[in-house]
Amino acid sequence: MTDVRAHSEYFHTLNEINVPKASRTVAYFLVLFALMLGAFLYFVPWVQTTSGPGRVTALNPNDRQQEINALVSGRIAEWFVQDGMAVEAGAPIVTIVDNDPLALQRLQAARDQVQAKLSAAESAQKIAEIDERRTQDLFTQGLESSRNAEKARSLVESRRAGVAEASAELSRIEIEISRLAAQTVTAPRDGVILSVNAGDVATFISAGQAVATFVPSNVTRAVELFVNGRDVALVQPGNVAKLQFEGWPAVQFSGWPSQAIGTFSGVVLAVDASAQPNGLFRVLIGEDPNADETHAWPEDRFVRFGANVRGWIQLETVTVGYEIWRLLNNFPPDFAINPGPNQ
Repeated sequence: MTDVRAHSEYFHTLNEINVPKASRTVAYFLVLFALMLGAFLYFVPWVQTTSGPGRVTALNPNDRQQEINALVSGRIAEWFVQDGMAVEAGAPIVTIVDNDPLALQRLQAARDQVQAKLSAAESAQKIAEIDERRTQDLFTQGLESSRNAEKARSLVESRRAGVAEASAELSRIEIEISRLAAQTVTAPRDGVILSVNAGDVATFISAGQAVATFVPSNVTRAVELFVNGRDVALVQPGNVAKLQFEGWPAVQFSGWPSQAIGTFSGVVLAVDASAQPNGLFRVLIGEDPNADETHAWPEDRFVRFGANVRGWIQLETVTVGYEIWRLLNNFPPDFAINPGPNQ
C-alpha cells in the first residue's frame, strides 16, 4: 500500500485540516485535571469518622431523670409543687394521709399501753431475780428445798420472756408510727419537678407508686451516641468526637474536622458491650476538658437533657482515595497500626 504521507503534497484538503484550538485546550485541561485529581486522591489526608444520632443525658445514672415514689399508701391531702417548679433538697412535694385519720393517734395510744406493759414486765423481772437469788442462798444453807429453787429460776425465765415480748410489740408499733409519720414526700436533692404524675387531692395511691418525675440540678452532662456495628469495634475510649446539638447551626466537614463550624468537642468515655434493641451500639461521650471556649459545650439552659445530637467520632487518618474506595466497598475504617494508651 502506498504511504499517503509520501504524496501529501497531492492532498491539499487533508493538509489543511488541523486539530481545533478548543479541543487542544479541553484536552490539556482534562489531562491537568486528571493529574490533579490523582494527586488529590493520593496525597490529601482524610480523617475517618463514624457518625450517628444521639441525645443529651447525665454522666452519672443517679443524676438522670427519676421518679419520686410514695412511701406509704393513703389519700393525697395536699400538693406543694407543680410542673416545672424548682425545688431544694428536703422541700415537701406531697402529703399523704391514711384512710383512717385517727390511725396515728390510735397507734400512739397503743404505744403508751405497751410501754406501761414493758415497765411492769421489767419490774416483775427484777423482783423475780431478787427472789431467785434469795431462794438460792437459802437452798445453799439447807433452809430451802430444791423444788422451790427451781420454781424461782423458772419464774425468772418467764419474766424475761414477758419483757422480750413487750419489747418486740413496742418495736412493731414504733415502726408503724414511723411509717405513718413519713407521709410527706420530700425532694431528694436540688432539682426541677418535671411533671406531677398522681391525681388531685382525695386520690388514693399505693406505697411505691410514682407521684412525680424529678430531674436533678447541677449534674455533669454527657451524650449517648448510637453507631452501627460495622464501625463500633474501632471506637475506643479517648477518641475525639465532634457534636452538633439540636438548634445550633453547624457546617461539618467529616474528613477535615479542623474546618468544621458550629460543632462542639467531646471525648469517648465508654462503649457498650452489647447492642440496643434496634441493633445500634451506645457510645457515651463526655465534654472535652481541653476544649477552648469556641468548642466548649453550651450552657444547660441552651442544651437540656433529652436534646437531640448528631455526632462524628474521629478514627484513623487515611488518603481521600482510600476513603472513597472503602466507602464504595462498604468496608469498615482502618484499625490503628500503633494503638495509643487509651486504645
